[in-house]
Amino acid sequence: MKYNNQKYNICIEASPAVHKQAGLGTYTAGLIQGLIHTDPGGQYSIAYNDSDNVNLEHPYDKLLAFTSAMGNKPWRMRNALTYFGARPFDRAFPDVQLYHSTGHLLPKFKNIKTVFTLHDLIPLIYPEYHLPLNKIFLSQMFPRFLRQADAIISVSESTKRDAINLLDIPEEKITVVSEGVEPKFFPIRDPNRLASIRDKHGLPEQFILIVSTIEPRKNHTVLLDAYAELRKTHPDVGLVIVGKNGWMYEGFYDHLRETGLQKDVHLLGRVDEFDLTFLLSACTIFAFPSLYEGFGLPPLEAMSCGAPVVVSNTSSLPEVVGNAGITLDPKDVRAWVNAFSALLDDPQKRLQMSLAGQKQASKFKWEETAKQTQAVYQQVLGLA
Repeated sequence: MKYNNQKYNICIEASPAVHKQAGLGTYTAGLIQGLIHTDPGGQYSIAYNDSDNVNLEHPYDKLLAFTSAMGNKPWRMRNALTYFGARPFDRAFPDVQLYHSTGHLLPKFKNIKTVFTLHDLIPLIYPEYHLPLNKIFLSQMFPRFLRQADAIISVSESTKRDAINLLDIPEEKITVVSEGVEPKFFPIRDPNRLASIRDKHGLPEQFILIVSTIEPRKNHTVLLDAYAELRKTHPDVGLVIVGKNGWMYEGFYDHLRETGLQKDVHLLGRVDEFDLTFLLSACTIFAFPSLYEGFGLPPLEAMSCGAPVVVSNTSSLPEVVGNAGITLDPKDVRAWVNAFSALLDDPQKRLQMSLAGQKQASKFKWEETAKQTQAVYQQVLGLA
């Protein structure tokens, strides 16, 4: 970043992006791309761990990189130890004026300014949905990270409220900067191309789609129950689940067997970006019954592709979909059944929601995320 002809070296934690993590990785990649696009003369660098297992792609290979060969667990501990007497990290980042944590991990510095992006406080709100060691680490370190940071970027108003209410973080320290949606997510309308993606994955003409890691917080079991009931009146509609297994996924498969829907639910696992855009364009309804989200990027990407979206009425999801989507109690199976039935029987309503969703999604751009983030950098560096 350049200000009054003076360049400031800003280092961005890039581990989530180069390791291709799901939500945090998408955010970090979108932010870095946005910063480079909106500030091409800026002096940006990146930091990441587990460097022996990273094959840097564009644009990361063009940036100065501060790296560590440590794997994730020892790297997290090394960062945490700076809060318990270990030497601050300044020496590892020479000539850096500001360090931006994007992956919920902030080492302590003596002279380097810091910005921390807070994606969510799930470990504190739903600790039962985290693995024990992860829960212990984050519950102990989250408050320290947030208090240590010179400024906090929250990805939603909902997450900002959580930080204020749960951890007593001063409101003036937090700036809300929404995430963006990539241009690759757009409506595909060619019927032949849409038929080809259905044929490729063996999908019916109409299907409900969810894109999400399979873990308890994502609430797939309610979707299974709703789908089992829906099939009584709409037997030809499919349910498609895109996403890899996350932690504590076993309960989902147990419930799938209990419902007897093994042969009717299409489990596609992880799909490539090309297929994902086609699936989002081809689906009849996009469903997202998550119990809690810090932001909720999948519904935004679905709206950008023209899919009518039905989401939970919790946390940040109403912010993301606005008036363009249907919001429901994530535990009310009957409400989900009714919403699905009404949309399946009303093509005109689906079209209205499709158009409204595209308009809503167009408000979220990574370039705007980058510009608002740069404003936070200027404030922290005393340049605003």
